[in-house]
Amino acid sequence: MTTALLTHLDCLNHITPTGHPERVDRLMAIYAALDSIDDPSLMRLDAPLGEEGAIVCVHPQSHVDRIRSAIPESGQRALDADTHVSAGSLQAALRGVGAMTRAVDLVMAGEANNAFAAVRPPGHHAETETPMGFCLFGNIAIAAKYALEHHSLKRVAIVDFDVHHGNGTQDLLWNEPRALFVSSHQMPLFPGTGSASETGSSGNILNVPLEPYTDGAKFRAIYDRVVFPAVESFKPELIFISAGFDGHAADPLANLELTEEDFAWVTDRLCDLADTHCRGRIVSTLEGGYDLDALAASTRAHLDVLLRRGNYE
Repeated sequence: MTTALLTHLDCLNHITPTGHPERVDRLMAIYAALDSIDDPSLMRLDAPLGEEGAIVCVHPQSHVDRIRSAIPESGQRALDADTHVSAGSLQAALRGVGAMTRAVDLVMAGEANNAFAAVRPPGHHAETETPMGFCLFGNIAIAAKYALEHHSLKRVAIVDFDVHHGNGTQDLLWNEPRALFVSSHQMPLFPGTGSASETGSSGNILNVPLEPYTDGAKFRAIYDRVVFPAVESFKPELIFISAGFDGHAADPLANLELTEEDFAWVTDRLCDLADTHCRGRIVSTLEGGYDLDALAASTRAHLDVLLRRGNYE
């Protein structure tokens, strides 16, 4: 079967201030790493614009209106100390939403076995009414809700291995018992949330704090002991991945000691669970990762696994 790679050049038009870690060069580095893939099972697609109706299933209309009204005609505007928008930011963010809903449609229709959205800005920090942490809309939460509502799924799971807690995804799905959200993340670290005591309204949130300098061996052991059994027990019909690669040892914003081999390993193990429960269906999206070489290598390793595992029948 096929792996879908969804992206759009509009995502290069989200311009942040000079020196900002979430910059255009991130996506350019990923494009360079993925351009050399010559595999007929890779389906490269332009991401459509996301529909507002999908966004307001998790964000109120006032949030969408706030983002739209904040877009400047030129230059950048700060929404908070970390989060900025430029003239092209809304279009870029809508491509991120559209990439995810289209990816869900593709895997549910059997047109692709799995999918990866190479988009920016990222999404997992955007709370119900608060853009933050470089994020405007909660792309993966929107996609999870879309899968539940438009494809009549009963259970979906999101695994977020970004080095920062996915506070936005947690906030958006706190009261959604059909969605299991699992986040492993360095603690203490921005945004300061994600303790193990935060479990959602129906026990549908699992936070797995990691100590600074956690290496690949410890990371794998924790996933084997805690994360994979939780997903196994939930028996999702579709697995989502918030693929943040800022847990890499080379990343400047955090202190985990993972490598691209660790990201490949966790992707492979999630594919095992998808094969068992979801007919192989996985939808993944880019979140963080700020060392360009580490980001490019980790993204390539992640996509290589999805390609290899995308032959599930």
